[in-house]
Amino acid sequence: MKKIYITFIVICLASYAIRAEEQPNILTLTLKEAILLAQLQSVDAAVALNELKTAYWEYRTHRADQLPEINFTGTVPAYDKRYSKYQQDDGTYTYVPNNALGLVGQISVDQNVPLTGGQISLVTSMDFTRQLGSGAYNEFMSIPVGVTFTQPIFGVNRHKWERRIEPVRYQEAKAAYIESVEDVTLATIGYFFNLLLAKENLAIARQNLENADKLYEIAIAKREIGHISENELMQLNIAALQAKGKLTEAQSNLNANMFQLRSFLGLSEQDLLEPVFPESAPDVYLNYQTVLEKAQENNSFAKNILRRQLEADYQVATAKGNQRSINLYAAFGYTGQDRVMNQAYRHLTSNQIVEVGVTIPLVDWGKRKGKVKVAESNREVVLSKTRQEQMNFNQDIFLLVENFNNQSTQLSIASQADQIAERRYKTSIETFLVGQINILDLNDAQNSKDEARQKHIQELYKYWNYYYNVRSLTLYDFVNNSTLDADFEEIIRR
Repeated sequence: MKKIYITFIVICLASYAIRAEEQPNILTLTLKEAILLAQLQSVDAAVALNELKTAYWEYRTHRADQLPEINFTGTVPAYDKRYSKYQQDDGTYTYVPNNALGLVGQISVDQNVPLTGGQISLVTSMDFTRQLGSGAYNEFMSIPVGVTFTQPIFGVNRHKWERRIEPVRYQEAKAAYIESVEDVTLATIGYFFNLLLAKENLAIARQNLENADKLYEIAIAKREIGHISENELMQLNIAALQAKGKLTEAQSNLNANMFQLRSFLGLSEQDLLEPVFPESAPDVYLNYQTVLEKAQENNSFAKNILRRQLEADYQVATAKGNQRSINLYAAFGYTGQDRVMNQAYRHLTSNQIVEVGVTIPLVDWGKRKGKVKVAESNREVVLSKTRQEQMNFNQDIFLLVENFNNQSTQLSIASQADQIAERRYKTSIETFLVGQINILDLNDAQNSKDEARQKHIQELYKYWNYYYNVRSLTLYDFVNNSTLDADFEEIIRR
């Protein structure tokens, strides 16, 4: 009996656990909470974060390129056993055997010079050769300290242009990240209000079905005493059947929209979302000039235009610099050699090299000049495009500000119409029950009530959509009067 009792308890606990797992987790969700969840764990937010990280490390690479590098280069080892051609004193050639082992190592501190576009290096090196075979011996050659300098004379200064372009590119990437976060917010608003509208439609369908069933039951009684016609009774019967169909359709639509929002927010399928109707909206009036100034100051668009113009100028400078090439190479230092390593660092002699390489095209059939013209034409194309894009950008902001300012009035009208239509419908039901209006007037009141509720939600969605579109373009919160910013160093470490 004891074993049977224990088995029974285990089965009961297991059944309870299974039912508990099947119970959905009801999650009440406000618009603000949905936005926060989307910004933290949606796929779109993760993509924006990875794009920011890419831009961050590209900028870090640029910054590192301006700092000195310590490099080691070497050959360890190099073995050479072969015959080599050798010219003797009388001008004849012979082949001599070579059998040697070599080791070469060099440590250099290299620093780019942004001012001139050259590179200066501080080097130290050791060259070791061991002659193999009979009479083997070692030979060492040292350069304890040396300075080398490489400088293009007419070529484009890459470092100067990168110091102008890369900071702008990174600022553009940071602004684009915040804009991407705001785009996530806009997508969240769309999904949230779709679910909210589906929820309201389901509530409307349930209420309409309940009212239709009650009215049909009352109509049957009225028909029995001859207060309504058979035609009116059938109309109410049809209305009740249609209400059942609309309830099923509304439930399916709610499930579909809930799945979309859950998926976007990265929530479990066991979560049952209950969107909260945002009753109020901030009372904000926007000035076009203020919005335009904030957009030009913060939006990635302005930085994108500046970067593209700088890149076009860089291409022109590169094409002009490639018309001729003169490179200066200079090396200064001391060197020593001996068969003993320590001695190779004594009795040093000066080691100096100065080279000037020149490449000047004598006949290139206008190829380099053509590349300059192409670069200049491309720059003009970029300037023309950016001017047109700036005009379109300003126009979009103007229309957006107008729509937002008008939407406050539209939302207020929709809210009042919703309340009036609800009261009218309740009054129509009471009036129909006492026989003072017909079924057509009742249906009209019901349709007006449903449409007014849906219109209210749609106008509320438009308001928030316009507002967050303005935030996305300006990267500015006009409710709290603050610039949208982020701790990018902290974000990168996520």
